[in-house]
Amino acid sequence: MPTWPTIERLIAAQGAAALVTVAQAQGSSPREAGARMVVAPDGSFTGTVGGGALEWSALAEAQSLLARRAGPRIARLDKALGPDLGQCCGGRVLLTIERFGAADRAAVAALARAEREGGLTTVATADRDGRLTRAVARPDQAQSRGAAYDVQPDGRVVERFGDEATPFYLFGAGHVGRALSLALAPLPFAVTWIDARPGAFVNVPDNVTCIGDGDPVEMLARAPDGAFIAVMTHSHALDLDLVIAALKANRFPYVGLIGSATKRARFTAAMRKIGMEQAVVESLVCPIGLTAIADKAPAAIAASVVAQVLIRRDALRSRAAPSRDADTTEGNARHG
Repeated sequence: MPTWPTIERLIAAQGAAALVTVAQAQGSSPREAGARMVVAPDGSFTGTVGGGALEWSALAEAQSLLARRAGPRIARLDKALGPDLGQCCGGRVLLTIERFGAADRAAVAALARAEREGGLTTVATADRDGRLTRAVARPDQAQSRGAAYDVQPDGRVVERFGDEATPFYLFGAGHVGRALSLALAPLPFAVTWIDARPGAFVNVPDNVTCIGDGDPVEMLARAPDGAFIAVMTHSHALDLDLVIAALKANRFPYVGLIGSATKRARFTAAMRKIGMEQAVVESLVCPIGLTAIADKAPAAIAASVVAQVLIRRDALRSRAAPSRDADTTEGNARHG
């Protein structure tokens, strides 16, 4: 969820907005510190701080804060989820709720502009009322993978807004490619979608850049280090060329190929024949997706692939190898 652009839009349209933030989360809580929700004066909201009774209480408090034209512009909810809200979770959550209005327009616009340009990190200090005054962090303070909400020993709060999008190169705009582009739309991936067939691209999400001409293998060579690669074109010969190029590059943490076990066997045999190392060949994810999802409908395959790449992305972000259980569920009979 884009936080500050949403607040900026709501101030322009409705005159105010409230930002609800999970400031602390202890024990079994529905969301982590840094989870956020933006609430509009008309009662609509985007984002979530965990749903259920906790979120209902937060929405009510945000509406109350927005209804007040004067007085405190920040509120706090400190809830033990079991005793206070009757939830089964045994944790405790502290929420901060901040009201922004027309007087904050310039400051909000600056933060919105910075967030649109990429992941935004701010350093905030609290005034006497506890309201945060935020400034864009210096480069040495902006850790893109740091905590989303981190209270420093000196009382300052470092916050991260937005998520660093992982480059995702999707080759092929058939039924599964189209379903996958839509499944990736709400997730932190910057998708480059490549298919030279006329009229291939339909219902293109905002996080997708379409490329309809040029050599796909050359497009692959332009992919940044760390990009995820998914190959599902209309041509098995092109699939093979792309897979060989992607694996030889040795700079992509995920190379997935749509197809059956038979297709994998043929492709791996071809790669061994040209002298590719066994370990490199074995790193190919094919069949693509999680074996626990057996449905072969395009939307189901897309959901399976998204689950798989999220597992891989999380493992990379935590600097840990994917778990054995995750790897053993990667791949099912996907025919392409």
